Amino acid sequence: MKRSYSKSCSILLIATIYIIGAIAGIFLFIKLTDMQIPSILAILYADILATIVVWAFGLIYENVSVYDPYWSVFPPVAFLLWGFYTHIWSLPIILLLTASWYWGFRLTRNWAITFHGIAHEDWRYTQYRNNLHPALFHLVNFFGLNMVPTLVVFAAMLPGLMMYETAETTNIITWLGFVICLSSATIQLIADKQIHDFRAANPGKYCNVGLWKHGRHPNYFGEIQFWWGIWIMYASLNGFDWYICGPIAMTCLFLGISIPLMEKRQLQNKPGYAEYKKQTRRLI
Repeated sequence: MKRSYSKSCSILLIATIYIIGAIAGIFLFIKLTDMQIPSILAILYADILATIVVWAFGLIYENVSVYDPYWSVFPPVAFLLWGFYTHIWSLPIILLLTASWYWGFRLTRNWAITFHGIAHEDWRYTQYRNNLHPALFHLVNFFGLNMVPTLVVFAAMLPGLMMYETAETTNIITWLGFVICLSSATIQLIADKQIHDFRAANPGKYCNVGLWKHGRHPNYFGEIQFWWGIWIMYASLNGFDWYICGPIAMTCLFLGISIPLMEKRQLQNKPGYAEYKKQTRRLI
């Protein structure tokens, strides 16, 4: 049976869960680096362990949404801790940290605003829980809803992590990537405000004002663009290489899974959305 707490107690509980996950991940990272495991693999394994901790608490509280803040919390914290580990604080790294913390604060703040409490689960997860056999649901939960997003985000983070090895000076393309990151988070911030205000004034209707008038998913557009901005910062210093797979994977995740799921629900629940979909571009 799901436990019910106030919103403030629920947020404190989530914070405690994440602190436990962070402690477990940091402990594993230290142990692995002491064993001469490559540090980039050590941080990946630490990321996976922290995800498992969060997933386990999601099982305890029967709520997959326990994982939701992980997306926005891990990258800025990991980038900052990576700076302490490498002792590298060059200008490109300061730009990376500024961009990631601005983005992470915005996204975590939006989660806190829309978070209803530990007993409330996102409709997408509840849909899987209700429609799948329990054994299959738990497989989808662990791999599809927790581990895959963690691995995709880590892949998208790799260009930023690799900047610590080569970043010494900036160029105009580095600054362009930085501006793209900031503008992306700002687009998301504006889109969040517009849709929250619209929903409060027009319950049950789809949002088609402001940025939502020009794209059906400006928040997702900003998220995709942010990770391309990180890659552009990296590529400006290191050239074109396979690390481009990170932002490509992130783009595929949104275009292939997140947007189709959201639009299916909108078509079912929001009258007129089909016409809005015909008239309005998906992202921009």
